[in-house]
Amino acid sequence: MTYDVESQTTEIDDPNEALDHVVVENDDAANECAIFPQGASEDRLLTNWLTAHGDSFVSLESMR
Repeated sequence: MTYDVESQTTEIDDPNEALDHVVVENDDAANECAIFPQGASEDRLLTNWLTAHGDSFVSLESMR
């Protein structure tokens, strides 16, 4: 599977900013993990996030 990705360069407000995540468990598709700045406003969340699908992410506990 390939994806067309539009590259964008954005200034980082604070490179040490804490991140948060949510895992969406799908019954009929691969699970998704969305990562975003912790405490971000709704407007900022529209453009400051990334998503991993299926086997693209693992739990922290499994990597320790």
